Amino acid sequence: MRSDTEKTGLKITLAQINPTIGDFDGNCALMLAAARSAAAQGSRLIVFPELALTAYYPADLLDEDAFAAKIAAGTNALLEASRETPELYWVIGAPTPTEGPGKRFHNSLLVLKEGAGVLQYHKQLLPTYGVFDERRHFEPGPDVARVLSVDGVRVGFMICEDGWNDERNAYAVNPFERLADAAPDLVVSINASPSHLGKQQERQEIFLKACLRHQLPLVYVNQVGGHDQLIYDGASFALSPSQGVAFEAKSFACDEMHLTFDAKARTFGCQDGRTATKRQNPLDFYHGQIVLGLKDYARRCGFSRAVVGSSGGIDSALTLALAVEALGAQNVIAITMPSIYSSDGSVSDSVQLCQNLGVTLLTHPIIDIVEAYKSRFAASIGEQLKGLPLENLQARIRGTILMEYSNSFGHLLLTTGNKSEISVGYCTLYGDTNGGLGLIGDLYKTEVFELSRHLNTVAGRELIPAAIIDKPPSAELAPGQKDTDSLPPYETLDEILKLQIEGRRLSLTEYSVAERVVGALEESAQGRTTVERVRKMIARNEYKRRQAPPILRLRTRAFGSGRQMPIAAHYA
Repeated sequence: MRSDTEKTGLKITLAQINPTIGDFDGNCALMLAAARSAAAQGSRLIVFPELALTAYYPADLLDEDAFAAKIAAGTNALLEASRETPELYWVIGAPTPTEGPGKRFHNSLLVLKEGAGVLQYHKQLLPTYGVFDERRHFEPGPDVARVLSVDGVRVGFMICEDGWNDERNAYAVNPFERLADAAPDLVVSINASPSHLGKQQERQEIFLKACLRHQLPLVYVNQVGGHDQLIYDGASFALSPSQGVAFEAKSFACDEMHLTFDAKARTFGCQDGRTATKRQNPLDFYHGQIVLGLKDYARRCGFSRAVVGSSGGIDSALTLALAVEALGAQNVIAITMPSIYSSDGSVSDSVQLCQNLGVTLLTHPIIDIVEAYKSRFAASIGEQLKGLPLENLQARIRGTILMEYSNSFGHLLLTTGNKSEISVGYCTLYGDTNGGLGLIGDLYKTEVFELSRHLNTVAGRELIPAAIIDKPPSAELAPGQKDTDSLPPYETLDEILKLQIEGRRLSLTEYSVAERVVGALEESAQGRTTVERVRKMIARNEYKRRQAPPILRLRTRAFGSGRQMPIAAHYA
């Protein structure tokens, strides 16, 4: 064995895997396969993501005795598996039992080698904000640093949130500083960091700043894959004070990076010649995030096929195009359900769209069904069905037809609402909100148009017909209806919504634009009325969002677990 004074190089594999919550056998198999690959490459250290054994985040499964027993069995299985690669240190994330009072588990990092545990570190900073609620299930670890010598290289360890507080903005404790005091040669950070717009850049900036301050190189390993609303983009990286971000793993895909760490120069090399990637275009990010989110949601919930109601409008068109990419055209069905208010284009545009995508389009008119409902309502209640109730009836009939198809053939029903409409309740409960997953519910309407054009550009052909992109948005539930009959123009509405829903969470550029638009509105009485009306619409439609399907999270604040607002409240 080399002494600490004989520092040379260290071969490291970053294993960016896609584990499934609760699939202990499957997750262990993923880790063993990666470990075999790392051993074949001559690596001495393989690093897996945070809570790789259980996948992130198991939530209240952690309270169940049967799940706790599986954690123990899974940990033992990994210990046994590590015997197969005797020269390799395994860095894994797993819950470990606590001793004494407090929560049942620690969120822990374990280092395994040849059937034995050689190091254990417990996460100190447990996030309880946004989409996170770790303090609900985990006990924080002690304020100590853990360092292990591997081939004379001193390796220090941390877990995700522990590295985000180097400027002490959120917690009194700074694990990064404590670790730096222990004088490691290299920092290993295991993570399960869900992605949203701008998160990739944010991670790199925060960790690079800390590493420059402490003059420490670092490897950052992230989970990849979709879990309910959250998507983990991977994008693991290695950085050093002299190189900056030296190497980066793929986004939205499993990946292995085989690195060589030069302990004297404190720099990294990569065996496959990759480099750091350029900053991601927002539309490319949305595209990748949604496709991965749908793939994993469908796979993990046991669906291989999807059904979408095709109105001939932009929202259903984009949803169909993304579903085709994720699941394949042969596994996606579209259904058009014309009423007496449907324009000729709503059907013909749906036909063209489905031809472009290679999707089967079924036609199920609802005219007779609507008339039957109207006559029975009048006969039973003594009043004519008209106005908003009649509009909502059409949406609910369509939602029922789609659910009938889903129940009959086992397709996952995808909802097609966008963030602008969901924000202000411009949707029908038990109608167009029916379904199992919303793909575009975190895209503002203006972004729906942008992403639709982007998909056409990337494809090099017209996936979504120009006629759909160019037509004025309409629900087509009443004669001559347009969205602007009920809402401000989307270019205005979206800027109001961004300030109301995301506020300072927006990027500086987005915030500046939204503030300028809303500021101009508030200079007039009519504009102030518009802003106030939108604010009240957001508040009073919380009950609809609470009952809606899960929405794939794309932005800093999506509807769902990351935004918890009361339904029964007085919003002054």
